[in-house]
Amino acid sequence: MKKQSIYLASGCFWGLEELFSQQPGVINTEVGYCGGTNDNPNYRNHPGHAESLKIEYDIEKTNYSKLIDYFFRIHNPTTINQQGNDIGTSYRSAIFYQSQAEYNQALDMIDKVNQSSIYKSPVVTSLEKFIKFYSAEDYHQDYLKKHPHGYTCHYLRTPTTIS
Repeated sequence: MKKQSIYLASGCFWGLEELFSQQPGVINTEVGYCGGTNDNPNYRNHPGHAESLKIEYDIEKTNYSKLIDYFFRIHNPTTINQQGNDIGTSYRSAIFYQSQAEYNQALDMIDKVNQSSIYKSPVVTSLEKFIKFYSAEDYHQDYLKKHPHGYTCHYLRTPTTIS
């Protein structure tokens, strides 16, 4: 098995983790923080960090393009710093790219989403260079598995792939 990781943010990390953990080829998920200004962020102190998800996947069973396609179908990428009731930069839509190839694929997908009829407004998802991922506290990991009726703003908005 050959594995890679992708880092995404789209509002509260609980719902993002729950949905991605069920995707074919996904090996592991971990919620945490990316894109901020302090080292060792935590839930109470993560300035500039987005609530993010680290997704480890088997490249023989899925790929980066399929994962970001799914990403754009399970959250609203047209709201700046907001998903559902969650408001602030912690809840921004972001793709943390690790290479020029990932950046190009993400940019291409944003164009495809904008050309599709899924959303009425343009995508505001930021493309941010990946620097570091910080794992969130244990009680946030697999939160919706532990609390099946917990809050989420993520759901499948269209069953049709974008790409």
